[in-house]
Amino acid sequence: MTERFRVTLAQLNPVVGDLAGNAAQARDAWSEGRAAGADLVALPEMFITGYNAQDLVRKPAFHTAAMETVRQLAVDCADGPALAIGGPWVEGTGLFNAYMILKDGRIASTVLKHHLPNETVFDEVRIFDAGPLGGPYSVGDTRIGSPICEDAWHEDVAETLAETGAEFLLVPNGSPYYRGKFDTRLNHMVARVVETGLPLIYLNMVGGQDDQVFDGGSFALNPGGALAVQMPLFDRAITHVDLERGDDGWRIVPGVEHRHPDPYEQDYRVMVTGLRDYVAKSGFHKVLLGLSGGVDSAIVAAIAVDALGAENVRCVMLPSEYTSRESLADAEAVAEALGCRYDHVPITKGRAAITETLAPLFDGLKPDLTEENIQSRLRGLLLMALSNKFGEMLLTTGNKSEVAVGYATIYGDMAGGYNPIKDLYKTRVFETCRWRNANHRDWMMGPEGEVIPPNVISKPPTAELREDQKDSDSLPDYPELDAILEILVDRDGSIADCVAAGFARETAQKVERLIYLSEYKRFQSAPGPRLTKRAFWLDRRYPIVNQWRDPS
Repeated sequence: MTERFRVTLAQLNPVVGDLAGNAAQARDAWSEGRAAGADLVALPEMFITGYNAQDLVRKPAFHTAAMETVRQLAVDCADGPALAIGGPWVEGTGLFNAYMILKDGRIASTVLKHHLPNETVFDEVRIFDAGPLGGPYSVGDTRIGSPICEDAWHEDVAETLAETGAEFLLVPNGSPYYRGKFDTRLNHMVARVVETGLPLIYLNMVGGQDDQVFDGGSFALNPGGALAVQMPLFDRAITHVDLERGDDGWRIVPGVEHRHPDPYEQDYRVMVTGLRDYVAKSGFHKVLLGLSGGVDSAIVAAIAVDALGAENVRCVMLPSEYTSRESLADAEAVAEALGCRYDHVPITKGRAAITETLAPLFDGLKPDLTEENIQSRLRGLLLMALSNKFGEMLLTTGNKSEVAVGYATIYGDMAGGYNPIKDLYKTRVFETCRWRNANHRDWMMGPEGEVIPPNVISKPPTAELREDQKDSDSLPDYPELDAILEILVDRDGSIADCVAAGFARETAQKVERLIYLSEYKRFQSAPGPRLTKRAFWLDRRYPIVNQWRDPS
């Protein structure tokens, strides 16, 4: 009779700080694994606390409570398969990122993470101590090695596990999305399989946490790197993976392989998931946003409806004397297409009252940017009043191009609790609108079809804060601006790199200056879902006050 070993992979969505809720998810997964005859039920890295919990994990009361929760979970799951779960662990004076194997009512084995990531969104070097290189743990007669997330991106941990008797590798992860991340993961894991000759199971979590969205996509590889199992991206899923032992050792029995969507769909799913989980995990149920008739607020409205349902989204048009009839018609058309509430709140009288109040102080001075920003800040005040009155989270709608160069009013259109398009350049906003009009998926709560009228996408972008204003009056055209930003921000390039790419030195210098001058705005801006490796928050940390400029 062929010897088999079943691993139940629980690709689930933990909530940071909800120890009881995360433990309940683990128990439910364990029960499902037990019913399916699993030998081991596995959950992702740091699942009991949620991830990325940052400095919360360092708080003694919190990590002590997390450890006690795991001990109780061991008792609750004593009669059945082993349960593997990630969480904090204290040994001596050290605090570790650990993977704990629960068997027979106790914590039978503890794996301590060796390589601590200290880049992009990760600060594990300042949070955890590095564990030693260790050996495998046993479940029944099978010896399993578990490199924890970053440990599997390096050769030494997997090689040490293979040399000390591991028969296959189970890699628990808290790996957040960025565009193209899956291929990077897969390439690293194939390398570990080729080096060790062992099958490998890669388990990731799903769901949003602040700016990070964990995209799942768990998979299993056989020796040589052949894909045997591919779980879905983004979806909560529990999958039973079987291994069979033959003359050459364990091999993973081929199972289901889910198709991965294209990059535009993945980005859109991240924005929807990020908003949905941020709202839910923050205790909100509804959102509102200012709907201007422009493309940015239109795509944010679509994301919000797809995330929460039209009945939970309020769109508010706040026109001034500079708001065109076209914008009024476009905003109403977007709200009607999406099926959400649409309120019309003119700001003309409020603006006149503020102008009259300030008139004695501004006497003799010409109108300038100050008066333009009063309009934006008045809109922010009114939207926040609605948020307070109705308990709806305000969404802000600035794209990455605007966030980069400060083309937004602090305490005005930057007001809000979350920004779904914070990491989406303007040129990609246009393409995302076209993609959403042409595509609908079952995870979208909004309607099918053309939800953003073509005129909204095709008309010249404008803030409409003065007569005949266009974004191009103040900024390079967006294709040029975004290409320069991609060099300076996403690639951390130089002015010389911009010039080599064919852009005028003066234009690149202007953009660079605006990026640095806007640091204080970004420091106070709302979080938003991370789509790239150079999102504005934890990925890119610059001083607020900075006099340096690239001399190249």
